[in-house]
Amino acid sequence: MKKILLVDDEIIIRETIRDCIDWEKEGFIYCGDASDGEVALPVIEQVQPDILITDILMPFMNGLELSSLMRNQFPDMKIIILSGHAEFEYARAAMQAGVHEYCLKPISPAELIKVLHSVSNVIDKEREVKNQLQALKEKENEAAALTQSKLLNDLCSGFMTTSEVMHHAAALHLNIVARYYAVTVLDLRETEAFPPDSETIPASNERLLDKCLQLKADCAHLSFQRSRYEKVWIIKADTLDILKQEISFFQELQKELAEEKHTLSVSIGIGSVQDRLQNVHLSFLDAMEDVHWRRLSRQNRNILGEATKEIPDASRFLDRGAFIDFLKIGTPAKLESFVREYAAALSEINWHSSPFGYYMLNDLTIETFRSNKDMYRHLPEPEQYLAQFQQLIGGIHSWEECADYLVKLIEQFWTWRSRVYDKYSDTILKVKEYIQANFEKETISLQDAAEYVSLSPNYLSRIFSQETNQTFIEYLTQVRIRRAMELLKSTSSKSYEIAFLIGYNDPHYFSNLFKRLTGMTPKDFRKKSINEEALELWKGDAEDENH
Repeated sequence: MKKILLVDDEIIIRETIRDCIDWEKEGFIYCGDASDGEVALPVIEQVQPDILITDILMPFMNGLELSSLMRNQFPDMKIIILSGHAEFEYARAAMQAGVHEYCLKPISPAELIKVLHSVSNVIDKEREVKNQLQALKEKENEAAALTQSKLLNDLCSGFMTTSEVMHHAAALHLNIVARYYAVTVLDLRETEAFPPDSETIPASNERLLDKCLQLKADCAHLSFQRSRYEKVWIIKADTLDILKQEISFFQELQKELAEEKHTLSVSIGIGSVQDRLQNVHLSFLDAMEDVHWRRLSRQNRNILGEATKEIPDASRFLDRGAFIDFLKIGTPAKLESFVREYAAALSEINWHSSPFGYYMLNDLTIETFRSNKDMYRHLPEPEQYLAQFQQLIGGIHSWEECADYLVKLIEQFWTWRSRVYDKYSDTILKVKEYIQANFEKETISLQDAAEYVSLSPNYLSRIFSQETNQTFIEYLTQVRIRRAMELLKSTSSKSYEIAFLIGYNDPHYFSNLFKRLTGMTPKDFRKKSINEEALELWKGDAEDENH
C-alpha cells in the first residue's frame, strides 16, 4: 500500500480529501496533512510518503519550492500538484520541479482516486524494473565472487551439489559437462628446485622443471591453483579413449620424474576415472593421495642421495612393479621362493656400513602402500602402519632379516586384502538382498541402499561396481526385468499391471525398457513363452503315446 501525505493551506480541502476517500479500500495509507511546505518538511522526513499531494500557492513555502526540495531529497517520491491556476507557466514550473501530475481545483474524490491509481501503477512499474536491475546486479556480483577457480575448487572439495555446480558454471559460461572425468594434480616447489647452497645442478633438473612449468602454462583443461604449490586439472572427455589420451602426458611426465636422476621437489598425482560430475570429488581425493605417497617416495630417495653423496640411479632400485604384481596375484605357496629370488639383488649389501639397503626397502614399502591404497581404506591412518614397517626396517642387520621383512610385508597386505574383500562381499550381499526385498518400490534408490548398509552413496556406488561389474541401477533393472519375465510366464496380468508390480508406474517406459533388454515386447515375450510351453507339452504327449 502506498503512503499519502497532503499539503494544502485550506483546511476545508484537507478535511474533504481526508474524509471522503476510503483510503485503505483503495490501497493507500493516509499518513496525515500539513498547512504549508515548511510545516510539511519534518512530517515528510518522518513518514517518507510514496505520493505527495500539494497545493501551489501556500504561505511560508509554496508547492513548487517544496516539490524542488523533495525531488532532490526523495527522487522516487511522486508529486501531485493541486492548483486553482490553469496558466501554462504554473504547469511548466511544476514539470521543471519534477511534479508527476498537475490537477486543477476543484477535483472530486473519484477523479483524485483515478489519478492516485495511475501514479501508483507508475510506482509499481518503476519498482519492478528497479528490483530486476538489483537482481541482475546481485547475480553479477555473485558470479564475480564465485570465480571459475573457486567453483572448480569447491567441486573437487565436495562442497557443492551437481545442480549448484551446473547453475554456477552456466553463470560463468563454463562448459563442464562430459561423459568422463579425471583429476590430476601437480605439486611443484620451484623454490626448492635449485637450493642456493648447491654447487652442481643436474641438467635433468632444468629439463624436468621446464616441462612442469610448460604443463602449468599450456595445459588447456579446466584448472585452478589450489595453493602456492599445487595446480589442479579436471580433465573431461566424452569417450574413455580421449580421456586416456589426455591423461597420457601427465603419466609420461610422472614416469620421467620417477626414473630420472634429479633433486626436484615435484610430484604428479592422477585420480581415478569417474562417470559422474558429483564423483569428481572422489577422483580429486585419489589424485591428492597419489601425490602424498609419491612425495614420501621422493623424499626417501633424496635422503638416500644425501647419505650416499649422489643421486641414486633408478636402475639400482628394486623392481617395484614385479613386487606389486606378486602382491596382487601371488600365492602363499610361492611366497618364500619369490622373496629370495626378488631380494637377491640386496644379498651383497653390507647392512652394517651402508644405508643403501634400508632406503631400498623403505622405497619399496612406500610404493607398496601407494599402489595398494584400496587394501587399507578401512584403516583409520595408514601412515601409522607405514611408520611401524619403517621401524622394522631399522632393525634389519642381514640379508636373511631383509627377506623375512619382505615376507611380513606381503603377508600383512594379503591379510588386509582378505579383510577388504570379505567386507565388500558382505556389504554387496546385503545390498542385493535389500534390492530383492524392495525392487517393487518405485522410489528405491542408491541413497536408500547406502543408508541400509551405513555407507555413503558414492562409496557404495564404487564398491558395488567393482565387485559386480554393474552399477546399482543396472542390477536393480536386471532384477525387475527378471521378475517381469516370471510374471509374464506364470500369470495373465496385463503389461501395465506387471509394470506397477515391479516398481514402474509408467507402462510405456517399462515396455520400451523390456524390449531394449530382451529384444521383445512384453506381449511378444508372453506369446513366445506360451508357444514354447505348448510345444513341450505336445512333445510330452507324443512320447506317452509312443510308449
